[in-house]
Formats: sequence, C-alpha cells, structure tokens
Amino acid sequence: MTRVSFEEMKATIKAAFEKAGMPVEKSEICARIHTESSRDGVYSHGLNRVERFVDYIKKGWVDVHAEPTLEKNLGSLEVYNGNLGPGILNALFSMNRATEIAENMGLGLVALNNTTHWMRGGTYGWQAAEKGYVAICWTNTESCMPAWGAKTIGIGNNPFIMAVPRKEGHIVLDMAMSQYSYGKLQVTRLKNEKLPYPGGYDKEGNLTDVPGPIEETMRILPTGYWKGSGLSILLDIISALLSNGLSTAEIDKAGVGSCGRCNQVFIAIDPLKISTQEFIDNVLDETVKQLKASVPANENGEIFYPGEQSLRTRTINSELGILVDDGVWGNVKKLAGV
Repeated sequence: MTRVSFEEMKATIKAAFEKAGMPVEKSEICARIHTESSRDGVYSHGLNRVERFVDYIKKGWVDVHAEPTLEKNLGSLEVYNGNLGPGILNALFSMNRATEIAENMGLGLVALNNTTHWMRGGTYGWQAAEKGYVAICWTNTESCMPAWGAKTIGIGNNPFIMAVPRKEGHIVLDMAMSQYSYGKLQVTRLKNEKLPYPGGYDKEGNLTDVPGPIEETMRILPTGYWKGSGLSILLDIISALLSNGLSTAEIDKAGVGSCGRCNQVFIAIDPLKISTQEFIDNVLDETVKQLKASVPANENGEIFYPGEQSLRTRTINSELGILVDDGVWGNVKKLAGV
C-alpha cells in the first residue's frame, strides 16, 4: 500500500475516463467523486471501481453521453429515466433536483429508473447535508445476496443512506444490506486480512471471517439476519414502484453489469421548514453528547456517530495522501496511459 495525493489520483482517473470516451467535463466530475470516496476511506467504490467502470463503458453498458429525462412531475415527486448514463452523474442530478423541490415545498422526492451504478451511495447523503437538507436515498441492485434461510442468491444488496446536516460534522449513515459489502470483502482480501466479525458462509456452509470464500459462494450475511433480508426486499419493491422501473428479479434478466438498469430514490427534506435552527442544533448536540458519554465495551474504545470515522479518515488522507493498493493503482495508471 502506498499513498497518492488527491490531485494526482483525480487527474489519473480523469485521464482514464477520457481515454474510454467520456467527455472532459463529465470525466472531471466522475473522477472527483471516485477520488473523494477513496479519500474518505471507501476505497472499494473509489479507485477500486475505476477498472470495472471503464470496462462497462467499453461494453456499452454505460452511455457516457446520456442525460436523465423527466417522465413524470407530480409536484413534490418527480420521476426520471437515467437512460443508462453514468450513475454518479444521474445520482448527483437527482439529489440536487430533490433539494430544489424541497426548497419550495419542504420535501422533494426524485425517483430514477434505468440508471447505472452510483458508486458510493453516501456521496449523495453528504451532497444534501452540505446544502442543509436531511436526506434519505437508496438503490436496488441485481441479485447478489441470499434471502435469509436461502443458500442461493435471490435479493439485492441494496445500499441505504440517511444524512442530517450538522455544523460540527454531518451525521451520515451509509450501509449495505449485508454485514459487509462486496467492496469491503475485496478491500479486506487485498490487504490479506480477516473481517472483524463473520461476514458470510464458505462452500461447506460454515460462517467465516475470511473474505475470499464468501466472495466465492456469494453467501454474504444479511445485516441483522432476517431483518436485513426483509429490508432489502422492501427497498427493492418500493424503488421499482416509485420509479416505474425494474425490480431486482427483472434486473437479473437485463444482464448489463452490476446495477445496470437499476432504480434509485432520493428524498430531501428542509428541516428549517419545520423547526428552528436552535431546536435542530439542540437535538443534534444532545444526541452526540449522550453517545460520547457511553461507556465503551473495550478498554480505550470510543463511540462514534455515523459518518464521524469518515471525517477522520478524510482528514488523514488529505494530509498524508490517499492509501492505494499498488496493483489497483498500477492498472488505473495503465488505463490512463501514464
């Protein structure tokens, strides 16, 4: 593992996207988001996803020239077709549109169908929080996780994000419906490490904390066992109904890569339309204060609010450079012609 500066990483990723045929302005935005993800410690959906994204462009599974188009306007709810455009750009547009609606109506909901992988879902929670909005968003995916009690995959590992703006550091939950995402399994395997807790089953049906065997069987463990399984199913159904898009079962038939033709839902709420800033600050401050007053289970342990460790990692990686896997970095540099 070595460290690379933010600007070097962004420039290299941008060059890789341009060589793949993406317009300059779009390459700049996508490269920045990939780099910010790695900077914040979500390496799996930052630098590590560049090769796959370039591959999808070359296969025609992502249309780098496409733009989202409006299909329905119901006031506080709008539905767009992503037209298989770059998932990052479609998602940034959708969350921005949700906040624009919320600015006028207090709440804005944008449902997006026929889009592609949005990379780090937390990006869009942070995006809304930076503008002062409470956010909820999620995506459905192709089948990549067994329902609780099953041995074969049949449901999506549907990321779910909630964000609340806070001056001292936004509170942002970015979670997969599995105990560990496939990205986390990959990063842990590349480091030749084990997971902190068992994350799925090996081919003998045993729970294991070794990522490789879990990737092989695809028997990842749902978060909260049956609870995560049930939540994944409902997130899939609701996203399909709100967007008039494909369910996980139908995405499987499309066969256009990870999250190809998926749906996403973006909800933005203006808290100042409901409460005063003083009330909001008090709720957040008292909540964080109580969390920090908790007695850690482990000696010298610390209790974090959602998003706090991302902020710490952001600070470290901004100062020292972003950690990269040498093999992944070398492959991206080749794609960039460096």
